[in-house]
Amino acid sequence: MSVMENIKSEFKTRNFSIYGQWTGILCVILCIAVGIANIFTFNAGIIIFSIICLVTGLLIIFLEVPLLLRICPTSSKFDEFIRKFHSNWGRAAFYLIASTVQWLSLVTKRGTSLIAAAVFLLFAGLFYLLAAVKKQEFMGSKTLGGGGIAQMIV
Repeated sequence: MSVMENIKSEFKTRNFSIYGQWTGILCVILCIAVGIANIFTFNAGIIIFSIICLVTGLLIIFLEVPLLLRICPTSSKFDEFIRKFHSNWGRAAFYLIASTVQWLSLVTKRGTSLIAAAVFLLFAGLFYLLAAVKKQEFMGSKTLGGGGIAQMIV
């Protein structure tokens, strides 16, 4: 089965945690991109929110691609922290808090592209929240290292 067929079959399951996970991958790209783009401003508040956005993007990489926890040298405390967000409820909380923090960048009285990150983080959080409310089991994408790939490496 090709990667595209695998992704297509995962989306057909109608499990909102899959939608949340793929939206999370978009959040990684967006958070890193807008974090870097806004860090070069002359506004201290925007710089702080940009750094937070960059850190959020890096955390999401480890959250959404479990294979990386197996192959990257990380501390046991970091691994423990990431594992706290293994459930749909935990991930919904993480994304909704991260989104709220980026929305707070508006208090600098300057709208920036950090709002795009806030919107996508909100979507990911809502997907995980829907999965939790509907009592759907957390389902990690096989393409991103869930459901078998990470276990085969160890």
